[in-house]
Order: sequence, then structure tokens, then C-alpha cells
Amino acid sequence: MVEESKIYVYMEAKKPFFITTPIYYANGLPHIGHAYTTVAADVVARAKRLTGQEVIFSTGTDEHGAKIAEKALLEGKNPQEFVDGIAKAFEELWKRLDISHDHFIRTTDAQHKNVVTNVLTFLYDKGAIYKGEYEGLYCVGCEQFKMESDLVGGKCPDHNRIPEKMVEESYMLKMTEYQEALIQKIESDELCIRPVKYKKEILSFLKGQKLEDISLSRKNVAWGIPLPFDETHTTYVWVDAFLNYLTVLGWDGKSEMPQTWPADVQFIGKDILRVHATIWQILLLHLGFPVTKTLFTHGHILSGGKKMSKTLGNVISIDEMLETFGVDGTRYLLLSGGTFGEDMDLTPERMKEKYNADLANGLGNLVSRVLKLSERLQGRYEPGPGVALSSPYIECMENIELSQALELVFARMKQANEYMSQEEPWKLAGVDQERFEKVIRVILADLEIIAFSLNPFLPETAKKIQTALREGKTDPLFQRI
Repeated sequence: MVEESKIYVYMEAKKPFFITTPIYYANGLPHIGHAYTTVAADVVARAKRLTGQEVIFSTGTDEHGAKIAEKALLEGKNPQEFVDGIAKAFEELWKRLDISHDHFIRTTDAQHKNVVTNVLTFLYDKGAIYKGEYEGLYCVGCEQFKMESDLVGGKCPDHNRIPEKMVEESYMLKMTEYQEALIQKIESDELCIRPVKYKKEILSFLKGQKLEDISLSRKNVAWGIPLPFDETHTTYVWVDAFLNYLTVLGWDGKSEMPQTWPADVQFIGKDILRVHATIWQILLLHLGFPVTKTLFTHGHILSGGKKMSKTLGNVISIDEMLETFGVDGTRYLLLSGGTFGEDMDLTPERMKEKYNADLANGLGNLVSRVLKLSERLQGRYEPGPGVALSSPYIECMENIELSQALELVFARMKQANEYMSQEEPWKLAGVDQERFEKVIRVILADLEIIAFSLNPFLPETAKKIQTALREGKTDPLFQRI
């Protein structure tokens, strides 16, 4: 059996641990990629709460921009009505996935819009914003100007379309003056970009070219926040969106920095790494605020080795996953299917196989068998006052190595299963009761540790196991598919 692990003592946090997901663009219903990021953030938030730390965990929706106005028009709705429906769909999915967020922010919230207006006024008065003319290659799908180096075969790689050449009057945010400072902060890990390969990617980009000032307004897009100093322009989507990370803390855009800033971890997909590592951080520097502590970047979910698309017919529906595998089964499959931070390949066949092997036949079967045998103990098993966690597990959780932490938990489960197979306690009861008692109590103690370790990942299952250990019985945890 695994030896008892040492109890890890956490240092008391000086401020609440602040964790964010990106705010998701409200041009369509939530999908598996949104769920992946949000479940990962939820796991980290729950793990921190287990240590006694106060946590602020925010998510939300990004609701302005030309693309949203176009989608609303196609559906015969006004933009506000359209985004209300999308935001509701996100909130409902987070309830179904048992996401424990503290705040759900929308960029159409009145408080957020007021803060954006106040910040724009400050930056304009400071001279960080100036009126100019922007010429570049504009991808409507990204709502972003692209450089030639961003294109693949002359097309935006994310939307497979040729960007439009566009020249328009625009208000610009100065970027170059903070380029060297940003490089130093990334190199020193004051702004920690992880996994390390993404840190190298951003440093290569920043050292390879001079940052261009970015456009932060559009003149012909009505669905946006008007610039306070020129109401013929509305705010460009990224600046509006980024400020959510501050407005969600109750900041008014005028007073001192919120005490909870900087964010301890901001989760992002690799497709939005560059803007978060440059535009967002330089916006913070213009405000005189510290940069984000950690930008954790994850890869894409592939299916059958290819990017999901309706054309290929390989799209995995998060609704279908929940219907088939349940909440905790879905959470497990999202975080155990590959190394978090890298691209992950999922197929319905592999998910079904993994669910049956790890959850139904593995964890569920172990709990059921041991609790049935525990009915033959001479005295009830009493869970201990505290749970010891292994140092490797704690290290994985601290480093946001989520799939590796799960592997450790399930390795312990397999060892417990092997121990039971070796000792055959069902043959010992009433024959060698002392040995029987020892074997069953050792495995029950292991289940305590397994349940506690699973708490951030599979909260409902962990709770069921913990309740079962107190009561000595349980219904099946997972039905085999």
C-alpha cells in the first residue's frame, strides 16, 4: 500500500486568490472549449478553498462588437436581446457543470460600461490615446487587425478567410513605450506565462519586432461603448473586454487599484495568448497597475486528431457529454484526456472506454466492494479528523498540472485495488478477523484520501464517498455505459 503522506501546511494568503477565465464572446452558444477552460479554473478555485484560502473566481461574457450585431440581425433580434439569451445559456451550463464561480460579469452591465468610460477618459487625458488612422489587414471573424506573419497562405488561420485591407480613422493606444518593460517582466516571471513554450513564443514575438500602436475604436460600429471624448466612435472589443478583470472586483475606474488585483491566475486558450500577453498587460501598465501574476495557456480540444468542425462531423457536444457521462464524468473526461496546457484529442469511443475503465469499473467498483465488506467489521470505521495528502499531488495542484494530479489519485486507487486482490479480505472475515479488520481499514483510509483529493475535480462524487464512509453504505457511483 501507499505509505501515509505528510500533511502539507499552506501559508495564509495575504489577499484573496483571484482566478479568472476569459470572458467568452457572446456570438454563439457555449461549447466544449468553453467548458474545458471553465472546469479547469473551477478545479483550481476549489483546491485553493480546500486549503482555507479566500478565493474570488470570475467568468462572464464579452457582448459588444460588429459580429454580435450581425448575428442578432440574422436572428431578427436587437443586440441586447440576443446577448441576453447567450449569457443565460452560459450561466445555465455553468450550473449544470457545478462551476463554483463567485462572479459572472457581462460587458453590457451598467457598472462595467461606466468603468470603461472612466478608464478611456483617464488614458486620453494622460496622452496614452491619440487620434490617428489605422491601415491594416482586418479579420472580421477575429474583430482584429492581423499582421502578415499571422496569416497562413494569406488567410486568417482561425477563420480560413482572407482579411480585408482597411483604412479608417481610429483612436490608437500607445504600445511601444512599454515594450522593453514588458519583456523584462516576462523574462523575470513577474508576468509568468505557462507552459514555458508559450513564454518563449511571446518573448520571440516581442523581441522580433517593434510593437505597433493598436486601434481601440471603430467609427461605424454602433453596438459598443461610445468613446467619452468622441461619441462618433465606439470602443474596440479587446479594451472593453479586458477591463472586465478589474470591474468584476467592483473597481470604479477612478479610484486606487482594487486590493484583490493582481490576478493570481488567468486562464486563456492559446488563440488569445498574444493579446492577453501584450495589449492587456500594456493597458495595465498605462493604468499604473501590476501585471497579471500568471497567464496559464491551454491548447485546443481536437477530435480524431483534427480540429472540430461540423463539416467533418467530429464535433463533440458538451450537452451530449453531460447526458451520457453525467456531471462528474464529464468533468473527469475533460481534465484527464490529455496534459492540461497541450492540445487534447477526444473521441466518443475513447471517452466511453475511459469512463468505464476509470470510473465505473475502477473507482465506483472499489468503493462498492469495500463498503460491502466493511459491514463485517466488528466496529464501525470512523473517518479521521484530517486527511493527509501526498506532496507530489500538492505540487501538481500548485503548478496547475491537473491531469498529472488526477493520475496520482487514480494510481492510488489502482494500488488499493491491487492490495485488495492480493489480500483477498472476503476470505479472511470470520477466519482471520484481525487481518480482515486491518486490510479493510487500510483501504477505507485510502478512500478518505482519494475522496479528499478528488474534491476539486469531482465534487459530487467526493461528497458521496465521504458520506458513504460515515454511513457505511452507498448507491453505485457510476453506471457502466
